[in-house]
Amino acid sequence: MQAWVIGNWKQNPATSHDVKALLDDLLTAVSTKAQLDGCQLMVAPSLIHLTAVSERIKGSSILSAAQDISAHSASIGAYTGDCSAQQIADAGATWTILGHSERRQYHQESHDCLLQKMTHALTQNLGVIFCIGETQAQYDAKQTLAVIDAQLSVITDLLTQQPELMAGLSERLIVAYEPVWAIGTGKVPTVAEVSATHQHIKQTLASFNTALENMTVLYGGSVNADNADSFAADSMIDGALVGGASLKAESFLAIAQAFSRATAQ
Repeated sequence: MQAWVIGNWKQNPATSHDVKALLDDLLTAVSTKAQLDGCQLMVAPSLIHLTAVSERIKGSSILSAAQDISAHSASIGAYTGDCSAQQIADAGATWTILGHSERRQYHQESHDCLLQKMTHALTQNLGVIFCIGETQAQYDAKQTLAVIDAQLSVITDLLTQQPELMAGLSERLIVAYEPVWAIGTGKVPTVAEVSATHQHIKQTLASFNTALENMTVLYGGSVNADNADSFAADSMIDGALVGGASLKAESFLAIAQAFSRATAQ
């Protein structure tokens, strides 16, 4: 199975100059470093930089994604500050991140909101990286799997309400498991914990529909160049959604190389 390593730049870098420098480093590294076969790279810049990034990486092996889309409309409308799936696709992105814990926390994104966003993305031919994960309190209370099941129910509702979107969904939907307590904190669950959680996610998705038996499930949460090999070595972990380590070409490519080596074995 192909591995995926996706860089979520969040609200970084600060300037267009810094974005260009990061892309120059990344494109140079991709063109000169070996051991990237079997690993798809993607970056998700902030909206203000999305068009420029998409143009800059056109023709390379790197894909671009948005960090969010509007829940209100798939195309246009009177929704100040929002950007639709159609506009994101027009900007050159082919994927979007949805359901990131920071969006859930800071913008109170609900089940219904995420269902609308996923529907809009898929109808506009955007792939979806759907983020799920538990808080520290939920982890401590051993509620991880129950929380994940509730979050994954967005997909069952999608299949029930929009069955026509089932076609090719396994190739247009990626699930990213990110324990909230591990994002940017330096705290990292054991590989065994992540593997068991990923196995549960894959089994749950397969129970929704047999066409989802081979879904890609990524891990995110303080993934870096030092721990990437251990995650990549586990067959349940199909890649990584990377935060801070994606802001330096060297560390981002080191993570990608770890997964590339693993797919070759």
